[in-house]
Amino acid sequence: MKNNRSIFEDVDTNKKQFLSGGVIDQGRGGARYSICIWLLMLFFLVIIMIVVGGLTRLTDSGLSITEWRPITGAIPPMSTADWEAEFAKYRNIDEFQLQNRWMDLSDFQVIYWWEWGHRQLGRVIGLVWAIGFFWFLLRGKIPTGWTSKLLLLGVLGGAQGAIGWWMVSSGITSGKGMLDVASYRLALHLGLAFLILGFISWFILLLRRSERDLMQARREKDAKLFGLSTGLLYFTFLQVLIGALVAGIDAGRSYTDWPLMGGQLFPANSFILSPFWSNFFENPALLQFIHRSTGYLLFAITLFVWLQARKSAMIKTRFAFNAMFVGMCFQLVLGILTVVYGAPWQVAILHQLMAIVLWTLILRSRFLSAYPLATAIKGNI
Repeated sequence: MKNNRSIFEDVDTNKKQFLSGGVIDQGRGGARYSICIWLLMLFFLVIIMIVVGGLTRLTDSGLSITEWRPITGAIPPMSTADWEAEFAKYRNIDEFQLQNRWMDLSDFQVIYWWEWGHRQLGRVIGLVWAIGFFWFLLRGKIPTGWTSKLLLLGVLGGAQGAIGWWMVSSGITSGKGMLDVASYRLALHLGLAFLILGFISWFILLLRRSERDLMQARREKDAKLFGLSTGLLYFTFLQVLIGALVAGIDAGRSYTDWPLMGGQLFPANSFILSPFWSNFFENPALLQFIHRSTGYLLFAITLFVWLQARKSAMIKTRFAFNAMFVGMCFQLVLGILTVVYGAPWQVAILHQLMAIVLWTLILRSRFLSAYPLATAIKGNI
């Protein structure tokens, strides 16, 4: 046959590669790179959203807006009469009647702006996603197989908004004695936020490298390390959910001694609620004990995974797991400080922010165990 090519012959990388659905790889200027920039914007916006959400909870501001108006709610009160009307609605709920009767209009405005800002960020994220997605879709710039993935982010974002209101509505009651949102719904709301952040992070990691690079890297996959980091990722997610349950009932402030709890290894009054199973979700003593215990177990698992990762032949994979382990150590210290100081908002929000950092570090470590980067490959980090 004519023009036979050796299997070892280099592929002409100067030729632009096209697949149906859009540009796949054009150096760093193709659609993959542009989509990465868009996803990075969403990534940082979601992080800000989680932090502002945490501050909204820590300042007890989440129930200040008693209605869900996805469109008209973007406009805040513009006159004294508007503010009085909003304050009147808030005065009808249990949180004001049982806890905040001391508030005047100026105090109410402070917590109102926190919640309004949180909801406004959600609208901004939705708008950024919609503009980016339809821009790339209509111009045919989405790589083959990626339309459903990018659409998934929008679907999850819409679900997050609905769950957010479902969560808030659980605390907007009159005559039921509710002072906070239901902790179960808070856990679902925070868990979905971490899930969305995880998808965005994973998509960015994939899109930053060419399809050819990924296919070659898969041949060097460390299956054992990938499995271990996957298990670590799932257990970390479980710890985030437990932390949300703790935060939902302020269980982090119930015992402020460490390593003991109330001077005991196992706290008293851990099974005083009825039915029995509710203690595992609503009892401050037992919930804090569970969160502490799973934290220690998570640290031990992380240590084991890190020791296994040190055996990797890939330098950048080892470095990623080193960063992950340092993050876990820092998070453990922050958790202890949060307990000892009675969960002040400054330390508590740093603990939550570090959870986000740790989550992304684990994701990156997992990614590099599946798609390792050889040290000889230039231009990849």
